[in-house]
Amino acid sequence: MNNIKMLVLDIDGTIFRKDYTATKRVQETLKSLVKNDIKVVLCTGRMYAATKSIAQELGLNTPVICYQGGLIKDFVNNDTTLWEKPMDAQLAREVILTLKERNIFFNLYINDVLMVEHDNRLVREYVDDRKLDYKIIGDCSNLDLNGINKILAIDDDIHLIENLQKEMAERFKDKLYVIRSTPRFCEFSDPAATKGNALRFLANVWGIKKEEIMACGDQDNDIEMLLAAGTKVAMGNATEDLKKIADYVTDSVDNDGVVTAVAKFIGEKYAF
Repeated sequence: MNNIKMLVLDIDGTIFRKDYTATKRVQETLKSLVKNDIKVVLCTGRMYAATKSIAQELGLNTPVICYQGGLIKDFVNNDTTLWEKPMDAQLAREVILTLKERNIFFNLYINDVLMVEHDNRLVREYVDDRKLDYKIIGDCSNLDLNGINKILAIDDDIHLIENLQKEMAERFKDKLYVIRSTPRFCEFSDPAATKGNALRFLANVWGIKKEEIMACGDQDNDIEMLLAAGTKVAMGNATEDLKKIADYVTDSVDNDGVVTAVAKFIGEKYAF
């Protein structure tokens, strides 16, 4: 059995099913790991406000990694910021202009506040599913973009999002991190804001070696996270690219794949 001291988990599609809940088995397994001093870290594209409440509900006590690795905060110790990599304001403005020209809807996250130019179905579905607040700001052309955590482009046309990601990743090569977090979402953030970098930062703070880390995810934005871990687990419902780099493909999120992976690599006594 591996000597895993740190378990890093994506949320949506990894521990949360389509209804945005974790099963009782997953919840009990995570609590059992925490009780036995294994650090369980949520690592997500979500904003801090949303991630903090999930971590609290799950009974976790470690800092959370948000915005694909753009922000690490310790909710147990007065919401202390441990790591922050906001986007360059000028580059963010270029991205916004392009999205506006193409009439692609986008969310802005500035200092952990979700903002949209106008109300529509896409943002309402997004916030309702995740129980979030948002602010309608109108035309954002003159908005102060300092402290911008990320930009999220949303469209029902998954081919449009796929092509947007490829094109913008090429255009902003080495300047921005451009990744699809779901088939409908394309995210823009600082190039240092990756799940892998944030994971390594926390591991370094805690003196945990790569071989003592296990990571589980399901989307392409989890590739960097898995590469930073000694034990790389892809969910059964993961993208093909993530499965290719994984050491192990577990069961799907609907079948509590994380619990299966915990039993296999950390120990059956922790799994419910």
